[in-house]
Amino acid sequence: MNFDLENYLKTLRPWIEKALTHYIETSPTQSALLTKAMGYSLLAGGKRLRPVLVFAAAQACSEKNPLELKDQVLPVACALEMIHSYSLIHDDLPAMDNDDLRRGRPTNHKVFGEAIAILAGDALLTEAFAVITQTPTDKVPAATLVGIISDIADASGGNGMAGGQIIDLEAEGNPLKPEELEHLHRCKTGRLIAVAVTSGARLVQAAPPLINSLIQYGQSIGLAFQIVDDILDIEGQTETLGKTSGSDEAHQKSTYPALLGLEASKEKARGMVDQALASIAHFSTAADPLRAIAHYIIQRQS
Repeated sequence: MNFDLENYLKTLRPWIEKALTHYIETSPTQSALLTKAMGYSLLAGGKRLRPVLVFAAAQACSEKNPLELKDQVLPVACALEMIHSYSLIHDDLPAMDNDDLRRGRPTNHKVFGEAIAILAGDALLTEAFAVITQTPTDKVPAATLVGIISDIADASGGNGMAGGQIIDLEAEGNPLKPEELEHLHRCKTGRLIAVAVTSGARLVQAAPPLINSLIQYGQSIGLAFQIVDDILDIEGQTETLGKTSGSDEAHQKSTYPALLGLEASKEKARGMVDQALASIAHFSTAADPLRAIAHYIIQRQS
């Protein structure tokens, strides 16, 4: 495969950044302080993996280029990034992981205080669902959007990200079994990544067999992503990661390296990427962005 992922990202990221800025600044009655706190975390850069995955999955199923998909994909793509940013703000709070650094600068609560940080996260989560409703219904049927909203809510709540965070907190100082750790990672990180993929497919009315293949792809790269995060927390440098390295060990968290060791964890991540690639092997070259993203996940340094 000869696909230029960096060029693909250079095309998509400006659209995503511009739309994210627009979505949090369109209300003239919203508190200026709240808008500033929301923007501080939402517009701080980052990989934008989740919105890019929405585009890549839509492209894989429709065989249209990103420009052709922009109007119908961008609201859902941005909504997922807003939910992700909310989760980072709340994860960093003193009552949760108590982190001081995120994306290379002080965490939201360190700048705005805990109360404003909590409200900024709440607002991002809530506004995300309003943003989805801005998807043009002449391009995506309303019934499809209702299904996507349901999927994203489930991936974000007690059965997904929030539920995984509780398992993570309860497991501090209490090592988990391998199957429990996998369940934790699939919920806390994997569900939102997986729903980004399936949402992209649903936006272009993909056939059920294609969606089923992408469910497998999304679940596999979601788990691989978190395993690599666990590894980078040990091997990465704070300056490169943009967040404090070694925090998992400091909090006595259950991680793959703690359970399996570094080399076995790397092998596990590679195995998950292999599974992801196998699940979309029958897709055309339109799925090359998804293939490149899968390779990127185990090669990344931040």
